[in-house]
Amino acid sequence: MNVKRLAIGSVVGAIILYLLGMLFWVYLFADFFNANGGGAVGVTRPAMIIWALVVGTLLYGVLITLTLEWRGSKSVLGGLITGAIVGALLWGTGDFTHYALNTMNNLAATIADTVLEGVRGGVTGAIVAFVLSKVGD
Repeated sequence: MNVKRLAIGSVVGAIILYLLGMLFWVYLFADFFNANGGGAVGVTRPAMIIWALVVGTLLYGVLITLTLEWRGSKSVLGGLITGAIVGALLWGTGDFTHYALNTMNNLAATIADTVLEGVRGGVTGAIVAFVLSKVGD
């Protein structure tokens, strides 16, 4: 792994993660998550803090890229599997910890978010693996 591959994979990953995040949580599943929130009210910001969203999404892209490189996942299938594992483990950790400690989501939303993050991570991992297969060492 080198800095060029890490940078390209991370940026591509962040872009794909952002687009899939918008698709999943703003368009496809917004009603589901709104209906399955917990008892916490007033916890959503009226406007996103864009720079923080960019940093978080870029870090997620870095994590997927690093994991692909460390595992040597060069195929699209390897990227899909690796990204799905990373996404489900990363967000499952946060989702279930939040479920245990606060009332932001109910159990259905907790499980659904973990599964959707596995899908989002998997698709991102597949695309990053494909892009990195075209980038020289």
